[in-house]
Amino acid sequence: MMELRVFADAATLAEQAAALIASRIEDGATTLGLAGGNTPKATYEQLRHQDIPWDRVVAWLPDERWVPPGHPDRNATMASAALFDHVPATLLEVPWVDGAKHAALLYEETLRESLPSEHGQLRPDLVLLGLGDDGHTASLFPDTAAVDVRERLFVANWVVAKNAWRLTATLPLLWAARTIVFLVSGVGKALALSQVLQGGTLAPAARTMDGAAEVVWMVDRDAARLL
Repeated sequence: MMELRVFADAATLAEQAAALIASRIEDGATTLGLAGGNTPKATYEQLRHQDIPWDRVVAWLPDERWVPPGHPDRNATMASAALFDHVPATLLEVPWVDGAKHAALLYEETLRESLPSEHGQLRPDLVLLGLGDDGHTASLFPDTAAVDVRERLFVANWVVAKNAWRLTATLPLLWAARTIVFLVSGVGKALALSQVLQGGTLAPAARTMDGAAEVVWMVDRDAARLL
């Protein structure tokens, strides 16, 4: 099932996204996949003010940059400063070890131990994702190896356009989620959003909708201008 919700501006989007996340946690969701970027950051800052049973929440990262802990480019650094330094939830960070591939393997093991499962398959409760202007989501960039991985849940992905390793959830893990929430704002995302939602593209973000997950697109008016 896919649902589109359009909001007047980025601030309202962040406010309503925080309300949705809080409601899902109140209803029993215990695991939260965290997107990086400015729109999620604003959402996390809103969540600091929500009365939520944080002590039962385990957060994890569908997407991480291969930089040391504390680095300003690291998604965990942003998420910690915006929210997790302020609430008693658990944040599972990607380990900083010798090599991105080794780190991805260790993190996949952590996810297998930490995320809920159903009939032997992992079923993340709620996963937040963003949308790149090239149609990427998490660190599943177009024409990169990770997009076609089916036997792993979390991998290191070499992204030529970034000249860097990225660590990412694979499509099978995203497909298994109960709910995926895309947070998209700004005119720079309008073309990619229209292509993904109106069909005719094999962009990684579009392919997240091929699984069983409920997919909710929360976007601002600027991002929705071509819909």
